[in-house]
Amino acid sequence: MSKLPKIALIGNPNAGKSSLFNSLTGMRQKTGNFPGVTMDKLTGTWEIEAHKEVEILDLPGIYSIYPKSIDEELVINILGNPAHEDYPDMAIVVADASNLKRNLLLFSQVRDLGIPTVLALNMIDVAENEGYVINSIKLARELNVEVAEMNAKKGIGMNGLKLAVNKTLANRFSSNDALPLPVEDALIDDIQAAFGEAEPYRSLLWLMEHDRMKMFSPSQREQFEALLEKHAFDPKIYKSKETVKRYELLTEVVDRCVINLNRQWDAAPVKTLTDRLDKLFLHPVGGYLFFLAILFVMFQAVFTWATYPMDAIDGGVAYLNDWLKGILPASALTGLLTDGLIAGIGGVLIFVPQIAFLFLFISLLEETGYMSRVMFIMDKLMRRFGLNGKSVVPLISGVACAVPAIMSTRSIGSRKDRLITILVTPLMSCSARLPIYTVLIALVVPEKSTLFGMFNLQGLALFILYLLGFFMALVSAYVMKLILKAKERSYFIMELPTYKGPRFKHVALTIWNSVNAFVFEAGKIIVAISIVLWVLASYGPGESMGKVAEQVKQANPNLTGIPLSNKIASEKLENSYAGHFGKFIEPAIRPLGYDWKIGIALITSFAAREVFVGTMSTIYSLGGEVEDENATIKNRMRAEINPATGKPLYDMALGFSLLIFYAFAMQCMSTLATTYRETKSWKYPLIQFSYMTALAYLSAFAVYQLLS
Repeated sequence: MSKLPKIALIGNPNAGKSSLFNSLTGMRQKTGNFPGVTMDKLTGTWEIEAHKEVEILDLPGIYSIYPKSIDEELVINILGNPAHEDYPDMAIVVADASNLKRNLLLFSQVRDLGIPTVLALNMIDVAENEGYVINSIKLARELNVEVAEMNAKKGIGMNGLKLAVNKTLANRFSSNDALPLPVEDALIDDIQAAFGEAEPYRSLLWLMEHDRMKMFSPSQREQFEALLEKHAFDPKIYKSKETVKRYELLTEVVDRCVINLNRQWDAAPVKTLTDRLDKLFLHPVGGYLFFLAILFVMFQAVFTWATYPMDAIDGGVAYLNDWLKGILPASALTGLLTDGLIAGIGGVLIFVPQIAFLFLFISLLEETGYMSRVMFIMDKLMRRFGLNGKSVVPLISGVACAVPAIMSTRSIGSRKDRLITILVTPLMSCSARLPIYTVLIALVVPEKSTLFGMFNLQGLALFILYLLGFFMALVSAYVMKLILKAKERSYFIMELPTYKGPRFKHVALTIWNSVNAFVFEAGKIIVAISIVLWVLASYGPGESMGKVAEQVKQANPNLTGIPLSNKIASEKLENSYAGHFGKFIEPAIRPLGYDWKIGIALITSFAAREVFVGTMSTIYSLGGEVEDENATIKNRMRAEINPATGKPLYDMALGFSLLIFYAFAMQCMSTLATTYRETKSWKYPLIQFSYMTALAYLSAFAVYQLLS
């Protein structure tokens, strides 16, 4: 099979690059890893002609090819190295048409690297609303590239982009061979003699950024250092002067190709919807209150709206299990199918509605441009705790999953800020905790409405847990700020995009990808552990399991029916391999109010937090029956009795102790592995695991002792 032509999407942050990627690829997307790094890469296919496809690669947003953060380093390692696996056959540089001059800086750098390039003028409608008229035909002649006008959000201009791409792929337009700021010929000659022929600008990029480019060995870096010394060349001075020179040249181009109607008519600047909304959303006090209100409504909705489909799934799985047990012969295979496999699958599917609602809200906040405002208003607050505004993105992303959230810290330029953000991000309540919160809140928080029926107490409890995670992340960051010393100063520079209506096709795509990842990634772990746990809970050492039924009948001659079955099942579980293991760790967790059954769930949760619910589902489906054959996991846990008191085991003290433990505990091997890959040291994952486990244990202990 022939290799598809590869096209890289490149652009400034908030230029609409991701919207264009979604428009071009739709459902034909896949996620992988860039070779040699932990960052996710999005690729997809785009049909540019009948039966002709190209591969689209969505690169991280950057302002310049001179990197200041790790994700920017990734881009130059691809664009600067023609031998790289992801080096593109051509590039589409996505530019915000309403801020053309600044966006053209990156375009001119990419073009000068010798990569055939199409300029995509996105958000052309926003530019027109602000009084700018762009002559794209004249701009194409000035820049010697194909130019396409478009609105990626609405899918407008895709045919024009196809024509531009086809023409560029066919003609392979040459780059601008002249450097915007000349250097002595001998310098370029020496670089090319040592490292091979390349475009003058690419050769100069190698020289200036050799220490950040993985294509060069230590000995080659020493050669570059020798060349810098030989020619007395200062990369910092050259990059500064070259950027100024590029802006001078681009200003002339923009002046010839763009008409500013406001200036022409001597009109006052247009007051846009963005300007008016920002008075509210960026207000020193109102901005914070509005953000809290959004979070409050979001978690109320996540808990309330998802209840109906969750109950339907939960009841459906329980009904299916009982039906299969009724038509299949009693055997180990039937038990494996019903109490192992189906119970595990049910533990995955039941939380799909809540995860879908959570990602619906997160996607809407990103699509509308509001998420950038959150970063802006939170910067001042974050700095007091050793973070900066860019830390908000990983922290909010951590509400979905800590793994990509930690990867997203690569956009933070300060090493200290980035390290602190990595260490505290797992304290944010991720979607993996949502299944645990849901079950435990339903057990200990009454399903009542307050304030004229507008708010649900269970939704309020969920909101408080998420706020608690954020608060503890800030406290932990402050402590680390005092411990970690760094001389570098951190800066927060970002552009606020205009507000836009969400494109619901993109929102739906985000929800689909998130649910798909949960079901097929986390789901595989949950189901596998459920099956293993069923085996461990169904078999035991020696002949003890085979004698349980007879011993129970002899010790309890008056028990019959369901009470007798419950007693036998409970004794079998206690004598199983899982029961022995739970008994072994029980002394360590008893001060928190936990028994050996909960201990089993705590250990299995280290593979992934959400496994807790699957584990409890398996344990309690094996641990006995309740009067209702269609009992759900919540009903089974609610019916569990504390043998010491004779009262329900899951009372308020135990329920809140477990909630606090899971809010703070580091129980995700994937997160620890990601922290190791991002910090290149086991020191920081060990610090992360140790302080979070200690925090969880001590907090859960305090809560249990106070409430019991």
